[in-house]
Amino acid sequence: MAGTSLLALIDDIATILDDVSLMTKAATKKTAGVLGDDLALNAQQVTGVKPARELPVVWAVAKGSLVNKAILVPAAVAISFFAPWLVTPLLMLGGAFLCFEGAEKLAHKFLPSQGDEQHEKELSEALKQPDVDLKALEKRKIKGAVRTDFILSAEIIAITLGVVTGESIGMQFAVLAVVAVMITVGVYGLVAGIVKLDDGGLYLSEKDSELAQRVGNGILWLAPYLMKTLSILGTIAMFLVGGGILVHGIPPVYDAIHHFASDYGGVLTKLVPVLANGLIGLLVGALLVAVITPLLRMWEARSEAS
Repeated sequence: MAGTSLLALIDDIATILDDVSLMTKAATKKTAGVLGDDLALNAQQVTGVKPARELPVVWAVAKGSLVNKAILVPAAVAISFFAPWLVTPLLMLGGAFLCFEGAEKLAHKFLPSQGDEQHEKELSEALKQPDVDLKALEKRKIKGAVRTDFILSAEIIAITLGVVTGESIGMQFAVLAVVAVMITVGVYGLVAGIVKLDDGGLYLSEKDSELAQRVGNGILWLAPYLMKTLSILGTIAMFLVGGGILVHGIPPVYDAIHHFASDYGGVLTKLVPVLANGLIGLLVGALLVAVITPLLRMWEARSEAS
């Protein structure tokens, strides 16, 4: 009997772990857009930091990220238990924010304001000064990165909660916790690798082996383009994921898009909804930027005046 009970317990545990694994896989697919942007943003946070301090800065932000998720996971489970009706509005809010953030990045890129250019110029000049307080700069970067991580982590947790909202509270907590840990380890492990990529290339380029030198020079050439590619892909994914969340939250729009896509065969049946999600995400993001940005500038001007 004891042996049978143990086997039954092991089977139950295996079943639960399998369910957690499947739902974790589904959740990570839906959070891909946020992850791409999370990776690019956090890798950019170490710009201006001394090479010897890059990994300590990444580690400090990673610890802050774990603290963020330690707050967000229980909060998400509590919302699911006490106010499950809030899950969809939170998902819609997260999707709208993704679209806004993506459109804001495009606006800063193609329509830079005088304030943006002045800020970049001041930062560049400050880094050239011999008496600049690099420790203070590093602390500000870490705080800024942790704040950014909190927003992105909240989006990831909200999207994951939407995947497991129909499951038991225990299962929800397990999936959210696994996703939180996996994302933190994966993102900041990759960030650490990316920021030290040029060091690895320099090391190989100084070797005696011709092959090592070629590989090293190739890495040094690739490193600057890698960040740009991550940023571009992250921005595109933000519109696709954010638009997809908004479309799923409005059933008539979702049904209309898929009904239209069903008229096509093959790859277009799946491609049309994806493109529609991206276009809707872009339009919503542009509208939010057009409305919110002037309000934020008015608020900042009023704060400075007072």
